[in-house]
Amino acid sequence: MSQSNYPNQLSPNFTQQSHDDEIDLKELFFAIWKGKWVIIATTFMFAVGAVVFAISQPNTYKADTLLAPAVTSGQGGLAKMAGQLGSLAAIAGVNLGGGESSQTDLAVQIMKSRQFVEHFIQMHDLLVPIMAAKEWEPNSNTLVLDNEIYDESTGNWLREPKGLRGAQPTAQEAYKVFISEIFSVSQDKESGLYTVSVEHFSPFLAQQWTTWLVEDINKVMRERVIAESSQNLEYLTKQLNKTSVAEMRSAFYQIVEEQTKSLMLAEVQEEFIFKVLDPAVVPELKSGPKRALISILGTIFGVMLGVAIVVIRFAFSKK
Repeated sequence: MSQSNYPNQLSPNFTQQSHDDEIDLKELFFAIWKGKWVIIATTFMFAVGAVVFAISQPNTYKADTLLAPAVTSGQGGLAKMAGQLGSLAAIAGVNLGGGESSQTDLAVQIMKSRQFVEHFIQMHDLLVPIMAAKEWEPNSNTLVLDNEIYDESTGNWLREPKGLRGAQPTAQEAYKVFISEIFSVSQDKESGLYTVSVEHFSPFLAQQWTTWLVEDINKVMRERVIAESSQNLEYLTKQLNKTSVAEMRSAFYQIVEEQTKSLMLAEVQEEFIFKVLDPAVVPELKSGPKRALISILGTIFGVMLGVAIVVIRFAFSKK
């Protein structure tokens, strides 16, 4: 009978363990209170360090432009033809391309590609402002260059060569910095509109680079379509001369018509892939750094580190 009551009773060991845990929590609280000056000192040091770090960071400015896919009659007709005559075009070796969405998606990927970015940097001579600039002087509207990296008077790069990378930054380095820190492109899924943004120390350069990016991608896509359409028309003309089947010739003539329209539109339209709905302007307000956020995070980290130090000391003292 006495054995049946055992499950309803707390064992002495369990009661003692719960009592010890309660004592440990009280001891931990008093240990933290006792080490409050350590926590305060650690928090103060990290808060001051975070504020100093935030203040020392240069301002950056972001310029952006709103773009819409350029829907043209030639592209729409070509997309329709791709569905109707896709098999015939494939047999003939002619690429009719996709619709408006596939062309804009392709343009976005090209903008992010290494080849496009490297050519963009080289064509507009942007290596120095990307890799050597450290801040912007608003009074004179000039970039302040890091004299440990680049000598502006002689035009020489001063950094130490490392491995395959020499004193002058390579195209791969510039591409990585441009993609990760300066350039971004995004799409609003609901409206289908695109936003191209450039963030830099100079608001004037940010605006100029954003404009150049849109102009250059439109130019690149125009040149691609012109080259492909010209090649397709040359090939189709040869095929027309070879075949005598009326149905085949009729289909070829339809493809030739659409290819001719696409070629004409590419040669005429400047905004071939993207139409600018809201052009980039010089930003008046900085976009970064988030100094208040940096200071708050530094302070929180200081509190956590101070508490961790006190708790670790308490744990070792118990052992």
